[in-house]
Order: sequence, then structure tokens, then C-alpha cells
Amino acid sequence: MHAHGPLYVHIPGLAASLASQGYSKTSLAYRSSLLRALDWWMQRRRMPLDDFSEERVEEFLRHRWRTYSKQSADRPTLLLLLRRLQESRAVKSRIVAPETSPLNKLQTEFAQYLTEQRGLRPATVKQYLFHTRRFLTQRSGNGALSLANLNTQEISRCLLTQAKSVSQNAAQRMTVALRSLFRFLHQRGDTATNLAESVPAVASWSLASLPRYLSSQQIEHILQAARKDTCPVAQRDLTILLLLARLGLRAGEIVHMTLDDIDWEAGELTVHGKGGREDKLPLPKDVGESLASYLKRERPQCACRSVFIRSRAPHRGFAESSAICFIVQYTLRRAGIKAVTGGAHLFRHYAASRTMPRFGVRAAIHGHLNNGDAA
Repeated sequence: MHAHGPLYVHIPGLAASLASQGYSKTSLAYRSSLLRALDWWMQRRRMPLDDFSEERVEEFLRHRWRTYSKQSADRPTLLLLLRRLQESRAVKSRIVAPETSPLNKLQTEFAQYLTEQRGLRPATVKQYLFHTRRFLTQRSGNGALSLANLNTQEISRCLLTQAKSVSQNAAQRMTVALRSLFRFLHQRGDTATNLAESVPAVASWSLASLPRYLSSQQIEHILQAARKDTCPVAQRDLTILLLLARLGLRAGEIVHMTLDDIDWEAGELTVHGKGGREDKLPLPKDVGESLASYLKRERPQCACRSVFIRSRAPHRGFAESSAICFIVQYTLRRAGIKAVTGGAHLFRHYAASRTMPRFGVRAAIHGHLNNGDAA
């Protein structure tokens, strides 16, 4: 038996946390042995706890992988321990001075605008920053931005270049992000005119033969295919599809839905929409039954309050809206249906078409269900 290293006393706490997130006994045993190996490695090199850092994690992994095969759990497990120690202040966080380039400064101020004035969610802000950075980097790199010189021709030329290397959906998201950026620049006086209207729409001629929306027959066929699915998460995925089809919810609204949003006695669901908006929507019968079945029989037991939980450890809510899109795409393939996009909006447009779209999707659906269709 060798002496314990500086990390030894912290390993049981992390192991207990992992156990509560649904990891199997085999997975827990491997991660615990990995942590003990790191502790022994640091002890042999007489490294104090304060010396534990991302650099030490990488150094240890290079050492370990010379003898043992690389496992996908290695780096995430060690970095999780590091974060826990930093949060408890047992290890000091290495603060890296932020870059002060004109581009980074603009992005920081744009993010503040999107969060405080537009009320966008962190995931959406991150997406906007990604797309606008691509545009600004292509235009000027990390040097002077010269925003006053922006013009319609330059915007169109940049978008056409980017559209060749990304999907149609990504190109469309980029146009939305750029319109927000140009409104922001005009609002604070960086551009003389509002260039948001200069951002061209993304054409989709190569996909013109595929339907942009689904018919009622196709939607019901998809739902029927989901009901016949026998995968371990079949009930979860069916419930998500029903929320998309019956209530026209956005993917992000489903991701952020919590157990506290369900009022079983009133038969209502609180939906947290864009800009901090909240709506109470009646639960249609089939949606409520599917949701109850998922919560009773399939949802993993965990402390997370999100309604929809990852089936594999760690048991927590979906990180991004893309998880909902993946479920839609999987179901479309299983049902043998092709469409321009495999996103949640396919169902959202269907839900609107069943009501009165001129009033807006949410308002129309709300009124439709209040007229008795939720029974």
C-alpha cells in the first residue's frame, strides 16, 4: 500500500455525486480507479493540491495513455474533479486575462445587448455570437473593424461565401444573427443606416422538391411510428413530438420545461417563451397521458427538475435545443419521410395550420384549445 496523495480525501465526494447521476457500477469503478491513479501520480511527484490544474490533467493523461488505452471518460472525469475543487476553493482557479481586441470588445457588448434588451436565452446568445464572429472575422480578422464602412454589397458577398460551406439551417440562423447585430450597431451609432434590411434571405433552390412543412397525414404517420417504437426512450420521444405537434412549442421551450411548469389539477402547462414571456396552455388529453406515462415509467430518478432527462448518465436535462431536433430527425427517418429541415419547426407550422395562423401560433393554439379541443 502506498501513501495517499493530495486528492485522496476529495475522491469519495465526487464518486458519490457520480453515483447519484445514474452511472453504472462498472463506470463508477473505472472512474474511481482513474482518480486514485491521478492521486498516486501526484503523490509520487510530490505535487501539492494547489498544483492541480488543467495542465496537470493533460500531463497525467499523456503519462497514463502510454500504458493504458485511451477512454472517453478519462478527461471529463478529471476535469469534473478540478471544477469541484475550484468551486469549493480547495484549488485556486487560474484566471486568464481576457483578450481586448476590438472584435472581442464588440462581442461582449453585443452579448450584453442580446441578454438585457432582447431577453434572449444564453444558448441563443451563444449562437448569435458564433455567427456574427464568423462574419466579422472574415471581414477584418482581429484588426480594426471599420464598422462605418459596412455596405449592402459586402454583406451579401460575405453571406454567399459562408452559405457555400454551411447547411441551409445554419445559413438561415446566420441571417437572423446578422440582422440583430446590424440593429445593435445602428442603435449605438456605429453605422449611419440600419443595415438589418440589407441581409438577404437564404434561398433553398437545391431542396425545392422537398416539402417545407408536413401534412396532417404525415404528422399522424410520424406519431404512429413513434408509438410503435420500442427503444428505451420511446415514451420520452413520443411526448416531445406530441408537445411539438399539438401545442406548437419551440425546441428551446421543451428543453427548459421543468416539473414545476406542470399543473395537473388545472390541466395546464406553463411555457417560457422568448423575451421572458410566459403562457399557460391547456394540456390536450393525449399529451397529458403521454407525459404522465413518461414521468411514471421512464424518466430516470434524479435531482434535476427538467421534465425531459438524458437516458444515459449523467442524468440531467438536455443541454441545447439540438437534442430536440435530433429526436425529430430520427423519427422522420424511421417514418420514411423526407423534408427540407428536420427541425422542430416542421411540427410548429403544422400546429399553426390546424388553428388560425393570422393570430400568431401561440395565441391561435391557446384559443383553439380553450374552445374545447383539449377534452
